[in-house]
This record gives sequence, C-alpha cells and structure tokens, in this order.
Amino acid sequence: MNALDATIAEVFRREHGRIIATLIRVCGSFELAEEAMQEAFASALLDWRDNGVPRSPGAWITTTARNKLVDVLRRDRTRKREQDAVGYEIELRASEDDMSDFDAEHHGDDRLRLIFTCCHPALNREAQIALTLRTLGGLTTTAIARAFLLPEPTLAQRLVRAQRKIKTAKIPYQVPSTDALPERLASVRSVLYLIFNEGYVATQSTELVSGELCTEAIRLTRMLCELLPNDPESLGLLALMLLHDSRRNARVDANGDLVTLDEQDRSMWDRAMIIEGAGLVETALLLGQPGPYQLQAAIAAVHAEALTAAETDWPQIAALYAELEKSQPTPIVALNRAVAVGMSEGPAQGLALLEQLHRHQQLDGYHLYHAARADVLRRLELNDRALEAYRAAIALTTNAAERRFLEKRIASLATRNT
Repeated sequence: MNALDATIAEVFRREHGRIIATLIRVCGSFELAEEAMQEAFASALLDWRDNGVPRSPGAWITTTARNKLVDVLRRDRTRKREQDAVGYEIELRASEDDMSDFDAEHHGDDRLRLIFTCCHPALNREAQIALTLRTLGGLTTTAIARAFLLPEPTLAQRLVRAQRKIKTAKIPYQVPSTDALPERLASVRSVLYLIFNEGYVATQSTELVSGELCTEAIRLTRMLCELLPNDPESLGLLALMLLHDSRRNARVDANGDLVTLDEQDRSMWDRAMIIEGAGLVETALLLGQPGPYQLQAAIAAVHAEALTAAETDWPQIAALYAELEKSQPTPIVALNRAVAVGMSEGPAQGLALLEQLHRHQQLDGYHLYHAARADVLRRLELNDRALEAYRAAIALTTNAAERRFLEKRIASLATRNT
C-alpha cells in the first residue's frame, strides 16, 4: 500500500462515521449516502494524487459527497420540471439549502442520530448489529459476514431489509426524547456489547478471539462516550471492554488453544488498557449512579490489578457479584457469583450454590455452567461427576478452541482414574 492509499484508508477509518451520519441526515437515504461517500473517496484518489492531501481531508470528502448528492437530486427531479416547474424549483432550493448545512457542530448530533437509528427497537437484533457495523463502523459486508460466519449474500440481504424497514416504517433519524432516552440508550449499549462478546469468544469460529470485532466494538463505544461524556453506564461499558481486551494476547497459546485466567502470563496483559479501564471505572462510579456495566467493570478491574492469580481478591469479587445480582438477578450473574464464592470460600460452598442453579433451564443449555460445575467437582476430586459435567459442556460448545480445552481436561481426569 503506497502512502496515498494509506492516508485515504486512515481518513476512511477515522472519519467514516461522521461523514455517513451527516450525509444520511441531509438526504434521508442510507443507500444514496453510502454511494455518494464511496464516489467521493474515489475522487480523492485522483485529486489528492495531483493536488496533495487537503488540510481537512474529512471536510473535503464530505463536501465532495454533498455535491454529488446535489447532482443526483437535480437529475432525479429534472423529470418533474415540465410537470410543475414552480413547485420543482422551490423543492430543489429547499433540498440544496439542507445540503449546505454541513458545518462541524452538527457532526456529534448526526452520529448520535445514526446510532439510535441503527439500534432502533423496530429492527431485530441481527439487523441492528449488522447495520451498526456497516454504517457506523465502516466494515465491509464481506468482513461482517466473515466475522459472523454467514454467507455474504445473507448478510447483504439483512442490510437491505434493515434499510428498507427504516424507510417503510418511517423510523425517525433523531435522538430519542428525554423520557425515552434511558431505554433506547440501554439498547445501544446492548448491541455494542453483543458485538464485543462475539469477538471475545467467537461463537462458531475455530479461533477463540475475533480481534476485529473487539476493536470495532471498543471504537464505537468510545465514540458513544465522547458524545455522551456523563453517562456512567456507557463509561462502564467502555471500561469493561478495555479490561477484558487487555488480556487478549494471553488468552490463547501458540497453538491457538485457550489459556484460563489463572494460567495466563500476566506480563502479556496490556497495562495501558488496564490503567485506562480502571480509571474509567473510577470516573463512572464517582457519578453516583452505579449500574450493571460499571459493576462488571469493577470486577474486571479487580482481576486486572492482581499481579498473580494467587493475589486475586476473590472475596471482593464475590461481594461485587452479590451487588450486581441485586440489580440484575439473572441466572448468569448467579452462576458467576457461585464461581467467585467457590474461589473465596472453598469449592464445597461453590458447588452448593451451583447445584441450586440447576433448576434454571437457561443454564442447563449453557456450556459454561457445566464447565464451571465440572471445575469445582474436579477440585473436590469427584472425578466421575466432573467427567460427566465436562462432557455435557462439550456437547454444548460451538467454539473449537473451547472444545479443545475441555477435551484436555477430560483426558487429564481420565488419566487420574486409570
């Protein structure tokens, strides 16, 4: 890649969300906005080669795309001129006035509008994720399809249907009203966290981690925090992602096999991400509105601050999970609290809590419940029951790296029994 190509790629990565958000506002069409932006970047290749990179590359792309949209409007409306010349001229002038509203002060609002449109509750969750990654993230259809192991035509159709739904259902391109904002913002955070989680443990992949999705989720959440700097749960979500992702390089070995938290080489953890994440947790909690993402981030910070596995403050983690369970009484949170109790008070206490959770059908089909139970049984040297639990976990595991890890645990226990 030559220097100019690298510059244009960097401008696209950095400015894509700002540009597309503004173009959609002024033309009202995802498709037209994307086509105009792509044409503007193509024009940049020719113009910048001859005239050099402008002082404000993003503004150059935006203005060029705006001019292309005006040309499209003029061509499309020329057909109306003879039918209603006066009405046409009024409509065209109004549209061009809208197109001129491109100053930078609107960029933040435009991106917020786009976030809430992509994550509108009228769209299903799969469409929300795909549209967010394609429109705000700038990921190609090919890249998104590859990340979720979908055929590219399937992903493309999902995007087309989502854009059509926005148009036909007249989903507003706006920031929700004050009374609706908390619920809608919670939906946005949920979409971003789902994107991160799919990258953190790639569901159907042969690899454990999809770094591209983790990085994109962090970038989008960082953008959300920049646009809403005093929202503690968004800060907590960003902190949680950073603290988890700080361990990315230590989570697999040279063969791509999973390395558990207690066995990871902590010198491989990204200390800069840990420092930033821990600082964000503190900032968020000081706002005095503790929520689930902040509490989960606080738990991740306790793990991150332990220089060795033996130094982990498990009683504090168990207490934080107990607090989290008060506001988020889900079986998954109860499972994590049981594991933390097992680490802080002993495996017998942890097993007692895990056995109580067996009544939840949601956990019965969750591979990590069976894996956690197997680990506690292994520590109690109840090997036959542990083997049974590990086999149940494997039957439910879709990630190849996790499956290999569980198979190794089974082989180790089988050796003990012979």
